[in-house]
Amino acid sequence: MLPPVPVLADYGLSPRHGFLPETLPLTHLPDPYYNKWEAIAANLQALVLTRRLRSVVDRLPVLSSIGLEHEAEWRRAYSLLCFMAHAYIWGGDAPADRLPKAISVPLLEISDHLEVPPVATYAAVCLWNFKPVFVDEEIDSLENLATLNTFTGSIDESWFYLVSVAIEARGAPILDLMLTAIGAARRNDAKTVTRCLVSFAERLTDLTNILVRMPESCDPTVFYHRVRPFLAGSKNMAEAGLPHGVLYDQGTGTEKYRQYSGGSNAQSSLIQFFDIVLGIHHLPTGERHKTASSSSSSAAPEPEPEPEPEPDPDAPRNRNRNNFIQEMRRYMPGPHARFLADVSRVANVRQFVQDNRSNRQLCLAYDACLAMLSAFRDKHIAIVTRYIITPSREARTGTGGTALIPFLKQARDETGEPAVEEWTRRFMRARLKAEHQADPVFSGADRGAVETDVDVKGLAGTWTMDDEGGGICSF
Repeated sequence: MLPPVPVLADYGLSPRHGFLPETLPLTHLPDPYYNKWEAIAANLQALVLTRRLRSVVDRLPVLSSIGLEHEAEWRRAYSLLCFMAHAYIWGGDAPADRLPKAISVPLLEISDHLEVPPVATYAAVCLWNFKPVFVDEEIDSLENLATLNTFTGSIDESWFYLVSVAIEARGAPILDLMLTAIGAARRNDAKTVTRCLVSFAERLTDLTNILVRMPESCDPTVFYHRVRPFLAGSKNMAEAGLPHGVLYDQGTGTEKYRQYSGGSNAQSSLIQFFDIVLGIHHLPTGERHKTASSSSSSAAPEPEPEPEPEPDPDAPRNRNRNNFIQEMRRYMPGPHARFLADVSRVANVRQFVQDNRSNRQLCLAYDACLAMLSAFRDKHIAIVTRYIITPSREARTGTGGTALIPFLKQARDETGEPAVEEWTRRFMRARLKAEHQADPVFSGADRGAVETDVDVKGLAGTWTMDDEGGGICSF
């Protein structure tokens, strides 16, 4: 018997907002008990600039989570504490490798409740950190979004987060759309599957149009040197001054150092969902699918791997060469990760298209989705080059274990592998080559940055993988 098609509401998701909360994030915790947290967050930039944040936090009492009632309050508290924690760690002349009890005790409790790590995840800085400018307008427009918390108070930092929020909001309807397609494929309803795929491709074009707006209000130099350091985690950060990670003081005297990745767009559930429903499979970096024709044969694709058990955050990293997808799911809210795992068990669209190759409209709609997603990833490579690779080369501060651009380019290239028609694959390869040559981001000095294996830490300062690692970066 086939598993049931997941229902969005069972995971706290909605057709309207997708992975963003259906109830908009709170701008302030309602209980005055938490005013001290709110006051620090409201003055975070000044406290960091004057180097007084640590002394203020050190004098804070340890507040209980008992006053948090609705999930929106738990999320607000989590975001506040994550911003305070990262500002405390990175807001001095040298990083602090110990978080005081005033932060660590409530942060660990709240993180456990929300099923997220006690670190500034994508959820903390993007999903649960925005507000609409006008509440009666949609949140899928950058012109109607503002951030709640930032480290620097700069427009650049806000814009960087809000581009992701707008992408999440504009892409939200795709969840219900493709769940509908999965159900239709089970009923052999090719017309509905085709309609869903056409709408999916159109939405992907919208997401690309949002992504390329990043340079409008986020300067690469400001992002790289002012914003990015605060997003760093505690994993692989020995050169930055955290050889052991960070100790979360709970007053027991038996605490161990913890190591976590920092906030990264790779922790978004949205693009992983796209890959799952389209049947896109990613190999470890450097490996390739055998042939393009084999991936487009009528044979059934390999199933999406089952979720791995939750690893101990203090344990040495699992050396599984293809564990990146599962590792990033550890940084997603628990219900979101479970949703992806459950969708992977029922995804059938790629196989349905393969079984109906004579249906030209169906095949064209499917291939259009692959082309649009590949184009989205190509633009992401341009963004990473402009905001990470080039500044890293100029400052000669790029460190880490992965040549990031080859990793992203492979993920982009693999997106076209399941294409049904050979002409579609040829078209995508030609288009990518043409865009690469025409895009000023890839011209001149930047082209060297793309074609050279440059070791960097990624958008969050700690998004690193060993050379054996592989998988997919979202956006």
